[in-house]
Amino acid sequence: MPRPSTPRLSPERIRRSGLEIIDTEGLDALSMRRLAQRLDVRAASLYNHVATKEDLLHEIADEVMSAVDVSDFDRDWVTGLRTWARSYRAALVDHPNLVPFIAYGPARRASALRAADAVHGGLTRAGWPQRYATMIGASTKYLVIGSAMGSFSHGFPADATVYANRFPHLSRAHLLHQKAAEIDAASFELALTALIDGLTTQLEDLTRES
Repeated sequence: MPRPSTPRLSPERIRRSGLEIIDTEGLDALSMRRLAQRLDVRAASLYNHVATKEDLLHEIADEVMSAVDVSDFDRDWVTGLRTWARSYRAALVDHPNLVPFIAYGPARRASALRAADAVHGGLTRAGWPQRYATMIGASTKYLVIGSAMGSFSHGFPADATVYANRFPHLSRAHLLHQKAAEIDAASFELALTALIDGLTTQLEDLTRES
């Protein structure tokens, strides 16, 4: 029996190709027709594996979010929060075009809901009131999403003449491109440390008041 001219469709191959389109062409570029073209199949073939584009996006997001590590909340809330935030950012930073979809919230995605459950449980076990646990989860998400959405450093033109004589305090901003990844990562770590330090003080205050 002759082998098929193209690899057999599978959910994994469909998700991988869909993510490649998002990464290279943008979120709006993904359609079932565009995906079928990339896979060299008829669009109707895709519907044997995924019902709608929306469902496919949720499956792609669920797979990306499955890499997020919430296991350290079993140790203590500070370690858990730090590990969660770092792994959350790492999961998203390579797929900035997908971030706006993920930013809406976990929806019914199992991996995102498991992570949210572990985060909330770890925080409340540590003594955080329910309301604060919710706000800490949201605050950390805002930090991660903002960091993963794009590069702060790459936003500055690399042309030194843009700043000369006009913006004296930005005289070295043209050099940011050279170490953009390092600066962006360090900026995230600075913000995360400031968040955790502030929360640690706040929990101490709450404990004294109770």
